[in-house]
Formats: sequence, C-alpha cells, structure tokens
Amino acid sequence: MRLRFVIVLLSAFAVAWATDKPVPANEDDSLDQALAEAGTSSVDFIRALEQYLVRFPKTGKRPEVERALLKASIDAGDQKRIMDYGERVLARESLDLKTLDAVIRALVAAGDPDHAGRAVEYARRYEQAVRDFEKDKPSGSAPLGQWRDQIDRAYGHAFLLEALGLSVLGRDPEALDLARKSYAVYPAAEAAREIGALLAKSGKDEEAVRFYAEAFAIPDERNNAEARAADRARVGELYRKLKGSEAGLGDLVLQAYDRTAELLHERDIKIAQLDPNARLTNPMDFTLTGIEGGKLALASLKGKVLVLDFWATWCGPCRFQHGLYDQVRARFKDHPEVVFLSINTDDERDLVPEFLAENHWDRKVYFDDGLSNALRISSLPTSILIGKRGEIASRMNGFDPDRFVDQLSERIRRALKDGTISVGRSTVQ
Repeated sequence: MRLRFVIVLLSAFAVAWATDKPVPANEDDSLDQALAEAGTSSVDFIRALEQYLVRFPKTGKRPEVERALLKASIDAGDQKRIMDYGERVLARESLDLKTLDAVIRALVAAGDPDHAGRAVEYARRYEQAVRDFEKDKPSGSAPLGQWRDQIDRAYGHAFLLEALGLSVLGRDPEALDLARKSYAVYPAAEAAREIGALLAKSGKDEEAVRFYAEAFAIPDERNNAEARAADRARVGELYRKLKGSEAGLGDLVLQAYDRTAELLHERDIKIAQLDPNARLTNPMDFTLTGIEGGKLALASLKGKVLVLDFWATWCGPCRFQHGLYDQVRARFKDHPEVVFLSINTDDERDLVPEFLAENHWDRKVYFDDGLSNALRISSLPTSILIGKRGEIASRMNGFDPDRFVDQLSERIRRALKDGTISVGRSTVQ
C-alpha cells in the first residue's frame, strides 16, 4: 500500500478530525489519521510523522516516512532536521541532486568541523553522481548542447559544494582551488562570490574585489536580488578599504561586466559547436538534421510558407494523418513557395528509417533537434504553419479527420495571400 503522505504533499489534502476520536491501533490507520490532522502545514506534517515513528518505532515504512520527513524539512527550511533525516536517508539510498544539495548546505551551515567533514564527503558523492550521469550521453532528439550545459553546471556545483565544506574546515587553499575550478567549468555568481570570500579571508582584498564585482555583474538566474545587494555592499566595503572612497568603483564594475560577458560568450560558442540550436528561440534560426545526415537551415526557406508536421513513430493518429497530409501536398504541388517539412520527434532515432521503410513513407524527414521545445509542442500530431515573414501563422494541435485537408489547405492559401497573417493557437479536436 502506497503511503498517503505522498498524496498529501502533492494535492494539499486535508480532513478535520474530532479531538476525541480514538487513536487507531493499526499502523496504516494511525498514519492516515495523523496526516489528516496535519493538513497542509509542513510543520504539522513533520510533527505528525515523527509522532507516528515514536509510536511505531519498528515500522517497515520507516524509509518512506523518513524520506517524506526530509522533503517536508526542506520545504520548512528546518536545517537541523534536513541534516538529521538527510543523513539517515543517505545511509540507505541515493538522493536526487537537488535534495543532496540541501543536505550538504545544511551540514556546511552548522559551521563545525564534524558536520563540514561529512559535507565534503557528500559533495564528492555529488560529483560521482554527475560522472555517472555523464556516461549516459543523450540519444535521439535530446539536444546535445543542452545536455552538456546541464552536466557542466552540475560539475561546477559539485566543486563549489566541496569548497564550501573545506572552507569551514580551514583548508582554504584547497577550497580556493575548487571554487576557481567551479567558476571555470560553469561561471556562476555563487562560485565567484566564494572565490572573493576566500581571497578576502587570506588578505588578498584587491583580487577579492574583482570576484565580488563579477558575482554582482554576471547574469545568473539563480542569483537573487538579496544576494546581489550583499555582493554590492561587499564590493563597496573592500574597495573603500583599498582606495579610501568609492571613486572609480563604477568603472571596476563595468570591467567585471565585460569580463563575465566574454566568459559567457565563450561558453555559448562551445555549446554551439555541439548544438547549433542551443539557446535559440526563433524557429527560423534552427538547423535541422535529415535522417540521412544532411542539414537544413530554416533561414534558407524564409519567404516561403512552411508547413511543419510534428510526429513520432509511436503516435497512432500521426500515421492516420500522414495520408491526409499527402492530399494537402497534392493540392499545392504547383506552388514552389509552399514547403512541407516532416519533422520526427522520436527519442530513439534509429527506429525512424525502419519505420519509414515498413510504411512506405517518403524518406525526406528531419529530426526536430530541439525545435519542438522552442515551439512548445506538447501533443502529437501537431501542425505548425510559418508565414512568409517567418512568423507563426497557425497551430493545429491534433486534427479532425473529416475536415483536416480543407482546414489546412485554407490556412495555407491565407498565408500565401497575406504574408503578415498571425493568428493564435488553434486546436482542432
């Protein structure tokens, strides 16, 4: 029986119970009642589960209950319980990186050598998990650039977490080397901030100012306003200590901005070498790979009306719709300004050539190479019409078998007639 606390966390389920209700003797009933009384409060939820463990210390559900207690402790920001339940869970199993990060940070925040030493060990465990992930390179339509970016970010984070623990242990030279390594692998504000802190700790204020300024200047989605304000204050404090005033500080921050912009540009180039579509948002900037290896830059088709058919080998409706597409294609065979593109979204690309052969489909098929993400394709089949100026002219999620040919044909005619047409999402059931 799956524990109901999962449902409680996901759906905010709550039931009121009378105060004089008898305490159930059965474990499952006791747990159900405790969770119902806890409602949606993380604090009450923790208290209810802990009372359950006191009452049933030998329960076979302890691993699941402690895992739920760890999640609730993270939600509640309870550092002591994050350490306690985190280490209990880690003694039995692996954790996702986000949860492992919370446990390591709680141990570092304890501020003593014993906890920091364990944080370092868990940080190395974090790094090993990243290495294991790296062995499984993405296959199919998964963008290689996005995968590499995520791996690099995770490595940078692992090195930083270890540096945080080593700093508490007083092993500053090792911590500084790891913080620099983190920043080199993936330039992030927190890594730059830790470098600045370690440099300032060793009396190297001038170099510390530089890295605090970079922490302040670098675009980083994980760097909130409070952290940036603290970086600004620390830069000002150290700069005044060195120069006696803040005269010239603005130029220093601008220089930091230029340095970080160059770092990120170099990273973009590296990622683009793996995936030319990385970080693109405009569909007309994408380059698609044909099933036989050729490349198609959609920008080369600007000025034409593009009809994009997103499908997969496992999609039954896609197979039915394929014949309808052939009928539409036949209607526009004398219109070279209309281009039909068959775009496959399968994760396992090796399946596609065999599928095309078995079903006698045209082999002029392209893999989506991240385009479906950019266009937010959430269901198959989906038809996207791009007008002559590169704008999305129509979107058809699904299709009506009796009307699809006429509907798509009419939308193509409108796009041919009016190059500036732009309509919202259209869903055909």
